[in-house]
Amino acid sequence: MIIISSISGVGFGWGKPVMVNPYNFKNPRWDSLKVSLWGPLSNILTAAVIGTFLRFYAHAMPRGLLLFAAELTIISISLALFNLLPIGPLDGSRIVSSLLPINKARSYNLFMAQYGLLIFLGLIFLAPKVLPTIIGPPSEILWHLFTGFRGG
Repeated sequence: MIIISSISGVGFGWGKPVMVNPYNFKNPRWDSLKVSLWGPLSNILTAAVIGTFLRFYAHAMPRGLLLFAAELTIISISLALFNLLPIGPLDGSRIVSSLLPINKARSYNLFMAQYGLLIFLGLIFLAPKVLPTIIGPPSEILWHLFTGFRGG
């Protein structure tokens, strides 16, 4: 997938999904929501910590470290927002499913099981045109919020 996304001009990949056994959940809908939120939340927390460090210490950082920290912040924000898209297999689809009424969640899950991967692949191939429109504005807001800098 990394190669395919690189051909599309974006060049990103993802880590191995965390194995979760839903039979261990006491409240499957609520516990699934919590598990699904942790991936994007960990990226937001990373961006917040590194971005806050940039806000207060960018002036004293060597150029290489400054560029690395800025890139890490941007990547963390982008991954969080991308992962929140309500398209299977991303966490956003499980979040939406957990928040929908049960009958709507079943229909949504069935639709995502049938078409989610196709929508996801279409998004990957159209990423250079579509993703900046979808995640660009919230990325800039979070970048400014965490770092105090304009533009991302």
